[in-house]
Amino acid sequence: MKQTIRGFLLAAALGLGLSGAAHAQQFINVLTGGTSGIYYPLGVALSQIYGKAIPEAKSSVQSTKASVENLNLLQAGRGEVAFTLGDSLSAAWKGDPEVGFKAPLAKLRGLAAIYPNYVQIVASAESVIKTLADLKGKRVSVGAPRSGTELNARAVFKAAGLSYEDFGKVEYLPFGESVELIKNRQLDATLQSAGLGVASIRDLATSVPINVVAVSPEIVEAIGAPFIAATIPAGTYDGQEQDVATAAVGNFLVSHDDVSEETAYLMTKLLFENLDKLAASHAAAKAIDVQKALDGMPVPLHPGAERYYREVGVLK
Repeated sequence: MKQTIRGFLLAAALGLGLSGAAHAQQFINVLTGGTSGIYYPLGVALSQIYGKAIPEAKSSVQSTKASVENLNLLQAGRGEVAFTLGDSLSAAWKGDPEVGFKAPLAKLRGLAAIYPNYVQIVASAESVIKTLADLKGKRVSVGAPRSGTELNARAVFKAAGLSYEDFGKVEYLPFGESVELIKNRQLDATLQSAGLGVASIRDLATSVPINVVAVSPEIVEAIGAPFIAATIPAGTYDGQEQDVATAAVGNFLVSHDDVSEETAYLMTKLLFENLDKLAASHAAAKAIDVQKALDGMPVPLHPGAERYYREVGVLK
């Protein structure tokens, strides 16, 4: 009798354990950037999509210093999906200590190329900054330290023959804080690497007259890959009456190899099946195209993402 009861209890315990495993809650932490940038609203939209559509998923959004921090967090298993700039992602895969990666981040796996970031250098009109050369001696914000934006700033200024020592003052600030300092006349210019129509610059342009500073195709060619020549169309911001030449670099969604194939598959599939919801959160998402999802991917694809691209015919 005792043996029978013991067996019954053991079976019940095993049954409960298996049931718990079958319905184990999975966590999807979406790593983004500052709240005044583009990664954050897109990340919020993605998190909502994942939370509703992935069974037993508990989805969250984390505001970070963006690309470099995001990639290091992924490597440490402290997030499941992250936004990053392509040059940061390439440096992470190689392990570039000058950028902020002490060793190659070998756990990273790609999900999708998404939209391009445009290098947008904006100055208050009263600073009389109209060219890159005019930045000499001025107060300039280059983004959070070792963020994707700051890495872009280093690359652009170096190709233009400038260094941080040429400026009167260098601030390492997120987008929103940079804008507030320009409004308060404590800063002359800000470099922001983001999608077109980023909220921070729109806010600045509606508050004070601005100049959008060009980055010539010659400078972009001097920087080299993964940067490409691009244009900020006239009217992107209040008071910007002409097209402005600049540099662009692709953004990517990335995961890591401890995320299950099924979860990575669903995250990739849901991304492309909900582009309308992403575009509603920010217009930059209108540039996301499944046919371009593998363009320039500098890290191996996650097997789950690869499965999706084979399913839709992007990979043969």
